[in-house]
Amino acid sequence: MKKISTLDDLKKAGDKGLKSLYPGNVKIVVGMATSGIASGAQAVYDALSAEIKKKKLPYLLTKTGSMGMDSIEPLVDVIEKGKPRLAYGKMTVDKAPLLIDQIVKGTIDKIKPFYRVDEEDVVAKREKRHYLAGNVPEYLKEIPAMYEVPFYKKQVKIATRNCGVIDPENIEEYIARGGYFSLHKALTAMPAEEIIEDVIKSGLRGRGGGGFPTGLKWQSCRRAEGDVRYVICNGDEGDPGAYMDRSVMEGDPHSVIEGMIIGAFAVGAQEGFIYVRNEYPLAVANLAKAIADARSCGLLGKNIFGTNFNFDIKISKGAGAFVCGESTALMASLEGKAGEPRAKYIHTVEHGLWDRPSNLNNVETWANVPVIISRGGKWFSEIGVQHSTGTKVFSLVGKINNIGLVEVPMGIPLKDIVYDIGGGIPGGRKFKAVQTGGPSGGCIPSSMMNLSVDFDALWEAGSMMGSGGMIVMDEKTCMVDLARYFIEFLVSESCGKCTPCREGIRRMNDILHDICAGHGKEGDVELLESMAKGIVDGSLCALGGSAPNPVLSTIRYFRDEYDAHIKQKKCPAGVCRALIKYEISAKKCTGCTVCAKKCPSECISGEKKKAHKIDQKKCIKCGICMESCKFSAITVK
Repeated sequence: MKKISTLDDLKKAGDKGLKSLYPGNVKIVVGMATSGIASGAQAVYDALSAEIKKKKLPYLLTKTGSMGMDSIEPLVDVIEKGKPRLAYGKMTVDKAPLLIDQIVKGTIDKIKPFYRVDEEDVVAKREKRHYLAGNVPEYLKEIPAMYEVPFYKKQVKIATRNCGVIDPENIEEYIARGGYFSLHKALTAMPAEEIIEDVIKSGLRGRGGGGFPTGLKWQSCRRAEGDVRYVICNGDEGDPGAYMDRSVMEGDPHSVIEGMIIGAFAVGAQEGFIYVRNEYPLAVANLAKAIADARSCGLLGKNIFGTNFNFDIKISKGAGAFVCGESTALMASLEGKAGEPRAKYIHTVEHGLWDRPSNLNNVETWANVPVIISRGGKWFSEIGVQHSTGTKVFSLVGKINNIGLVEVPMGIPLKDIVYDIGGGIPGGRKFKAVQTGGPSGGCIPSSMMNLSVDFDALWEAGSMMGSGGMIVMDEKTCMVDLARYFIEFLVSESCGKCTPCREGIRRMNDILHDICAGHGKEGDVELLESMAKGIVDGSLCALGGSAPNPVLSTIRYFRDEYDAHIKQKKCPAGVCRALIKYEISAKKCTGCTVCAKKCPSECISGEKKKAHKIDQKKCIKCGICMESCKFSAITVK
C-alpha cells in the first residue's frame, strides 16, 4: 500500500475506494458479520461465487459487516450502475442462481428485494447524507426505499455509519466514505485543547455503561502528571444478548482506530491498546487487518501525516471474564494480572495502566469521535436530548419481531423502538417489559412505554443505559425467574475480591432460587431489598454496585409476581416448573396422540380419538406436549 502523508494522498486513496464501492460493473455484497455467518451467509457467498464463475460474469463479489436487520439474514445487496442498491433478505443457497439470473435479465420477478437504497455519486456529495434520492426506474418504485422501511425509518446512523456499506477489510473504501479526513484535520489544523473542547461541546458520554462525559475524561488525562500516557479501547462486551461493539469492530474497525488516534493526539499518548474478548474471533481478525493496513499506509506509526506525532495500537485478547469490562479490572488484565477491580478513589486518568495516566473508552464511543471532529461538537449536541446527546446503538433481541442492531437518537420513546423499529411482539402476545443495561440493568414495564431512552430517564426508572443491550419480554416471561437468571450470571462472573459482591449476590441468588422452587417465605422480598442496599454501598466496583438492579426493578414493578410465588405458590407466567402443572382439556382434546408420542417421560395416556390425560407424578414439565398440540387442548396452570 502507498504511504499517505498528505491530504492529496488521502483524496487519491478515497477515489480508489470509490471505484471499489461503486464499480462500473455489477457488484454483489454479502453481509458477513457473525450474525450473518450464523444464518448461513458463508454458504450463500460460496454459492454466488460459484455461479458467477460458472457463467463467467464480470461481477464483483464482496462482503460487508452487519446491515442491522438480523431477522432477515443472510442479507445480500446488489449494486448496478445507475440503479438503486437492492437488498435481498433471507437468501439461501438455492436462491443464489436465481438471483444471478435476475441480475442478468434485469428483472425482479423471481426474487423481490426487501428494500432499495437510492444513491447518487458520492464524490460530489462527500459531506452530505450517504443515502440520497436518485433516478429510480419505474419497475423498482414499488420496492420501498430503505428509510421507508419501519426498521430503518427512525434510525440515525453515526457510530454504525459504515456497517453494511463498506468491506471492513478495505481501507480505501473507508477513506472513500470520509475516513481519516478527520484525523488529518485534527493533526494539522486543531491544537489538542481545541479537539478536547469540541468533544466536550458535543456532550458525548461514554457508551460503555458509565456514561461519564468523554471530553472531561480526555481533559483530565491530558492534565495528569507524567510523560507517558495510554489510550485504551474496551471491546470486552460480555452482556447476554449484546453485540453492538462486536458489530462495529467487525464491520467498521477503522472508525475505532481513527477515533483512538485522534484521542491519543488530544491526551498526549503514543501507545494504545484494544482489549477484545477472545470469543470475538472475527472482530479480532478484522481489527488486526485494519491496524496492519493503517500502519502500512503510515496512518499508524511515526510522523503520521508528516507531523511529529507518533502512535501505534496493539490488540490484547481477554479470556471472557465479564468483570474485565470494568476499567481497572481490564487494565489489570492488560498488565498480565488477574482481572480484579481496585478502589474507585484512584482514578485511571491519573494512575491507570502500569500506574500511568490512561484514557479508556468503549468501541462505540471511539467510533463517534471522527464524525464529531468532522462535523463539529455543536452538530452532535443537537441530536438527542439535553445531557444525553447523539445516538445510541442497541442490540434489540428477545421476544421481538425485528431482531437486530439499531442506532437511534437519544431520547426516543421506548415504544418507538419496540413497536415501530422492532415490529412488536411475535404471535400476537402482549408486551410485558424490556430489560436494558445488561445483567446489571433493570426491567422497564409496559406501563412506561413512553419513557425517554436516555441516561437519566433510565436511571430514574431503576435501570441503566449500559452498553446497549435491550431484551424484550412478553407475557410468558416470569419476572422472578428473570431476576434469578441475571443474578445467577453475576454470581458466576463476580471476581470475588470484595465480600459484599461475592457473598451478597450469592445469597440473593439462593433466595431467588427458593422463591422459584416454591420455598419462598414471608419477608424474603424485604430481605432482598435490604441486602441490595448493603451490596450497592459496600461493593468495590460497578459490577457489585449495580448487581441488585434486576431484583430491585422487578420488585418495584412486578411485586405481585413475587407475592404469587411466595404466598400462593403459583407462577403467573407459567414458567417456574415447581409451581406449575400441565393439564389436557377433555373438551378440546381430539385424541390425535401427537403429544403422547413426543412426551419424553411417557406420562400421557389415552385411546386414539379420545381425550388424553397427564400423569402429574411422571410429568417433568418440559412443555413439549403443549408446543406440539395443534388444538390448544393443553394448558399450563
